[in-house]
Amino acid sequence: MAFSRARSGLAMRDILEDPRILLMLALGFACGLPILLVFSTLSAWLATAGIQRTSIGLLSYVSFAYSVKFLWAPVIDRVDLPVLARFLGRRRAWMVLAQVGVAVGLVGMSQGNPAASLSFIVICALITAFASATQDIVVDSWRIDAAPTERQGVMLGAYQFGYAIARAVAGAGALYIAQGAGWELAYGSMAVLMLVGMIAAFLAPRQDPEPVQTGPRSLSTTLKIAVVEPFSDLLRRKGLRLLPILALIMLYRLPDIISGVMAQPFYIEQGFTLTEIANVTKVYGVVVGVLGALAGGYAVMRLGLQASLMIGGIAAAASNLMFSWLALAGHDTNLFVLSISIDNFAGSFAGTALIAYMSSLAAPGFVATQYALLSSLYALPGKFVGGFSGYMVDAMGYPVFFAASACIGIPVALLCLVLIILREGVVETADVPLHAEPPIAAKV
Repeated sequence: MAFSRARSGLAMRDILEDPRILLMLALGFACGLPILLVFSTLSAWLATAGIQRTSIGLLSYVSFAYSVKFLWAPVIDRVDLPVLARFLGRRRAWMVLAQVGVAVGLVGMSQGNPAASLSFIVICALITAFASATQDIVVDSWRIDAAPTERQGVMLGAYQFGYAIARAVAGAGALYIAQGAGWELAYGSMAVLMLVGMIAAFLAPRQDPEPVQTGPRSLSTTLKIAVVEPFSDLLRRKGLRLLPILALIMLYRLPDIISGVMAQPFYIEQGFTLTEIANVTKVYGVVVGVLGALAGGYAVMRLGLQASLMIGGIAAAASNLMFSWLALAGHDTNLFVLSISIDNFAGSFAGTALIAYMSSLAAPGFVATQYALLSSLYALPGKFVGGFSGYMVDAMGYPVFFAASACIGIPVALLCLVLIILREGVVETADVPLHAEPPIAAKV
């Protein structure tokens, strides 16, 4: 695809001149808030409640909603909500409904007790994750509709900044509150913060897609347009080279995703307090991750996409060896900080390179759908395998578990070499893609 040439920086002048940027900042915050609350922050809660590692690993399947959101994206893109759409329009109606769903799920989780009724927590977490994934779809659609191509870089910059703030709040903020006042208040306060997104949704300009046909489509026609045609286009353009491309995408973030499920229980078992974990992983770690993402973007521009992809893949996988070292060393704060520094920088570097690569594969006319499918594909294997991470730790222990996850970097490097030989997807420079999610360091 052709990348947007828009400036990706975010300056105060942009916010003052275009109120959509401030709205995008608030919507990015709303999108970033729920994901840690059903992933790593939830893992920390379960670990402190004495839930077994195997159960914590299996509960990571809650986040599958983010990996299969492309399945209901065509519905959101084409169906008006009764009553609500009449007053708010299609995009904003879905946005508000999703945000209410997130808030309801978080309130439900705040009233639960993992030790007494784990199933209730799971149900509320599923509601939160499904609503959050729906919010991601509609906010991304609104962003693309709301601004021309030359403004998308700034819009995405505002989104990423809001998303990063939310990660710190849902990570460090929730752990601070839980340490001092308990998990009920921690999750209840996060539900209240969803008002930021709701207010932005009501203030956002109405942006609805134009009707593309006069009559209703059959289910088979809708599925063909939404799923079959984008994949057929990829296969037609890439041929058999699509196989190593998809294999690379599926394996690239696998080391981070599967080890990330056990990260919070690991830190707690190493003797670190919730406050220490919050300070190091949720505050300091987020800052390091942002630096890694910036370095990844610079590398793509200076070194080229394929070289950056290989460097990031190897570095992100190898960084898991730091946690093997930490597991052997025990409670060592300095080593903990060093491990998080290396892991978050490398993981965010790799995430930026992967986003740029997947975006380069999308063709004009299929940008949103193909990117949604590819981004779902990259997360799906890791989340599936991650569900068994508790069993793996029980069987082999933390040092071997983290070392084994690092070994996935070997096939990743080989696949990068294969694609370099095939001269597939070579891009010398790249700006911010129109449809992308902020890279997430999995163990944050």
